[in-house]
Amino acid sequence: MKLLGIIGAMEEEVADLKARMTGVEITEKARMTFMKGELCGHPVVVVRSGVCKVNSAICTQILADTFHVDAVINTGIAGSLNADINIGDIVVSTEAMYHDVEATVWGYAPGEVPQMGGVVSFPADEELQRVAIAACKKVNPEIGVHSGRVLSGDQFISSTEVKAGLREKFHGECCEMEGAGIAQAAYLNHLPYVILRAISDKADNSAVMDYSEFEKQAILHCVNLVTEMVQNLD
Repeated sequence: MKLLGIIGAMEEEVADLKARMTGVEITEKARMTFMKGELCGHPVVVVRSGVCKVNSAICTQILADTFHVDAVINTGIAGSLNADINIGDIVVSTEAMYHDVEATVWGYAPGEVPQMGGVVSFPADEELQRVAIAACKKVNPEIGVHSGRVLSGDQFISSTEVKAGLREKFHGECCEMEGAGIAQAAYLNHLPYVILRAISDKADNSAVMDYSEFEKQAILHCVNLVTEMVQNLD
């Protein structure tokens, strides 16, 4: 069976998954708590990385080096950049890239990390994408599921104008603070990955929802999705 690494930035994003695990062994590393055990009879390592790109990249490297996971799933919440995506919908990454890396003065593309051989974005694994989309449609039929580019940066983006600029410049579906760090670390380690994001707002602010209520629903949708994925990846 494949050993899957499951990362959430915040404890709320992984607590329900941890509660469903059995046979748990705990490893503390880099001030992160890695819980290795079984989820629905399948081997997993579940961990809260903490917020930001550095934390998520370190977490992914530990999953690769210490636990030798076969793939990484990142679950969590993101802000929408696409007005066609509704609050509560899920975005499944086709790729991830940074929106706050800027080295164009040396001829690099916007968002491109210098000296990485022309890699501008980090492609997500196609099989993980396929399984994620099918799983979401099965267990969360009441919400939409979308595919596209996830943008990451060490900024919390709330401005409608800034969101519109990111959409125009980078063509992302959503933005958050961890995914591209995971994606880059996965890319460097030849490790399949996918990012799953529940959307917290409309890109054009045309609809709102109480965040505490949204968070409960989003976490349930993500837990249902990840649990179904785990059972279909072998």
